[in-house]
Amino acid sequence: MTAQQLFEMPGQEHFELVEGELIPMSPPGFDHGCIVLNIAAALREFVRAGKLGMVAVEAGFCVSNEPDTVRSPDIAFVRAERIPPGGERAFFQGAPDLAVEVISPSDRASDVIAKARDWLQSGCVGVWVVDPATKTATVYSHQPQALFLSAKDALVCEELLPGFRLPISQVFGG
Repeated sequence: MTAQQLFEMPGQEHFELVEGELIPMSPPGFDHGCIVLNIAAALREFVRAGKLGMVAVEAGFCVSNEPDTVRSPDIAFVRAERIPPGGERAFFQGAPDLAVEVISPSDRASDVIAKARDWLQSGCVGVWVVDPATKTATVYSHQPQALFLSAKDALVCEELLPGFRLPISQVFGG
């Protein structure tokens, strides 16, 4: 299957496309949705104020072709200079600058870490993996070590979002 065929596919199911193969995604739970909204709202407010780009939720990103791979992070940030004039009706071509993945109960840790690595290899500057079960986050970048964040820490990305700071406690509604 190609990215274009996936984009034109009828139905309400959520899929990703990995090397031409459809991967069904189950709908997120309520807590997951609340956490995504908490992060996305804070990011959007900061990005809009600084006219830094766009924040999207569950948008598709075509990260490779022949065979096509379309991934959909829970939240994505794309810098303004990368957004085509008039926007992008179909899947965005390339990876977001920042991808945020919120772990679902059905996710395996090894799959989430692999997906974070895939995002980085596709061009992301950073990936935030948020774990509702432990109320923690892990920041992946092109640094050799991932950064583990707990309740006393905050999500930051100085390279892309200078001055942005979202305390972990606020991510989980605290």
